Amino acid sequence: MGVLKHNPVNDKLVLRLLDRRWALNSPDAKINQIMILNPKEDGLNGDVTFRNITQPCLDEGIMKKNQSFPSFYVVRDDLLHPLVNGNKARKLDALLPLLEDYDATDVVTCGGCQSAHTAAVAVSCAERGLRPHLLLRGEAPETLTGYNLVSTLYGNVVYVPRSLYAKRKEMLTRHAESVAGRDGSVIWLDDILGASSRNHSSGKQNFSKADPVKCPEKSRKVVVINEGAGDSVALLGVVRLIQYLSQNHLFGKDQALNIVVDAGTGTTAVGLALGALCLGFGNILKGEVQECQKIARQTGILVDPIYTLAAWDIATKLSQNMLEDRKVVMLHTGGTLGMFGLAQRYRSYFKIPDEDFR
Repeated sequence: MGVLKHNPVNDKLVLRLLDRRWALNSPDAKINQIMILNPKEDGLNGDVTFRNITQPCLDEGIMKKNQSFPSFYVVRDDLLHPLVNGNKARKLDALLPLLEDYDATDVVTCGGCQSAHTAAVAVSCAERGLRPHLLLRGEAPETLTGYNLVSTLYGNVVYVPRSLYAKRKEMLTRHAESVAGRDGSVIWLDDILGASSRNHSSGKQNFSKADPVKCPEKSRKVVVINEGAGDSVALLGVVRLIQYLSQNHLFGKDQALNIVVDAGTGTTAVGLALGALCLGFGNILKGEVQECQKIARQTGILVDPIYTLAAWDIATKLSQNMLEDRKVVMLHTGGTLGMFGLAQRYRSYFKIPDEDFR
């Protein structure tokens, strides 16, 4: 776990990196405070009761006076978009305007059958008039659900055998070339980012745009995005979030923070760039679905048993053992649509008996 303290940085460099168009109108995120009403000394969360303070006071002096119970804060990136994961929305925050500046017509990317990344790309591109093409690993499921259903509704889905999927770059290039056709062009996102950075430094317009009157039937311009949007531009949206959270009326820059975030490939954690604790889990354990149900009933916040529940548990334990001058902040990255696929895979764990609300 990293203890996060503010260190002086090159403000001009940060401002230059963040001086761009963004997909999100604002970096704002709702912040909740979770009170732990009956903390356990053994650190187990089974019998812990939570209460959600939906409009917490973040003023440090007032907060200390009212701190009768341990608590932690949740940054609600899960509320950024109804169908796009919070961490995916942050990754695409700087990426999508680049596609628009380049005047792209099509986007090709890949992921697993229940990929939150491909679903996010499909929805975000379709909202902007771009055609998303999604290469999904494995076979089509009998029942479309969760992220797979969203990807299918919004994008052009092709299922790829695992043997071919193993050679991702070759697979993506071949499919992008087939989409572009004889008169189209293919470019990788990293190449667009490099050209954009050079033009930004010289003050030139990023890319020349086709005149829709003179060129009504323009050639296809296909952009290839790596699996998981792991390109460097994906970090900028998370850096923008940190700049927002570091404002004085929120968490500021002078107090120490422990930031907890769940992570898969780690792009979001790297983007935080604050030494946060990064957890990645891939299996459901007995009792975890019931724990998710309890949290949802007590706080109105839905977490999933793969990723965000792990972050929630760590935040709970840290807040019970934290020094008074240190806050615990959990970044809720979303992921709740993945519950649908999990319910099919782990059916026995989702047979929850009806119980009274506690």
